[in-house]
Amino acid sequence: MKNIFSLCIFVCSILLTAYSQNLDINTLHSINSNNSASWDNACQITSKSITPVCIAVPVGLFTYGLLKHDSTTKRKALVTAAGILVASAITQGIKYLVNRERPFNTYAFIEKKSDGGDPSFPSGHTSAAFATATSLSLCYPKWYVIAPSFLWAGAVGYSRMELGVHYPTDVMAGALVGAGFSWITWKVNKLLAEKKKNKPSP
Repeated sequence: MKNIFSLCIFVCSILLTAYSQNLDINTLHSINSNNSASWDNACQITSKSITPVCIAVPVGLFTYGLLKHDSTTKRKALVTAAGILVASAITQGIKYLVNRERPFNTYAFIEKKSDGGDPSFPSGHTSAAFATATSLSLCYPKWYVIAPSFLWAGAVGYSRMELGVHYPTDVMAGALVGAGFSWITWKVNKLLAEKKKNKPSP
């Protein structure tokens, strides 16, 4: 896990340095400015959906598994929850290692339209959204699960830029961390399940 964390830091650092700061802020400015009040409200609703959705997905799956006495569904719920928690924890660690200022603190022309207190890089909302979408898609690899999951995750990432609280590179890195560590969590669980299945009976 330590090597994976180091690799993630390295990749995120490359993203941060390779992506031109001028392009980063110019892209953010174009997304953040000249929007209608209704569009701002829609982005705020999308952004605020992160907590209820990240809780509702694993809780809903686990409840369904309990009602149906389905151990597979309950396990998928736990894997989904673990993927979200791991990605969120890694994201928070990177935030304080990089310690990047929020764009509205650095640039007066960026309008802050939502809350944003801790360091900016990477986006925690985007990380959690892509962790949820990835975990759910891996557990249920159907187009009608994958498409809306990632559409919602992408909308969350976009909303964080429109609201002026994250740079595009923050969102890119958040998506990478969320999807990547969610996949790693799912893969580890799969390997452990196979190992347990293949273990000879005493």
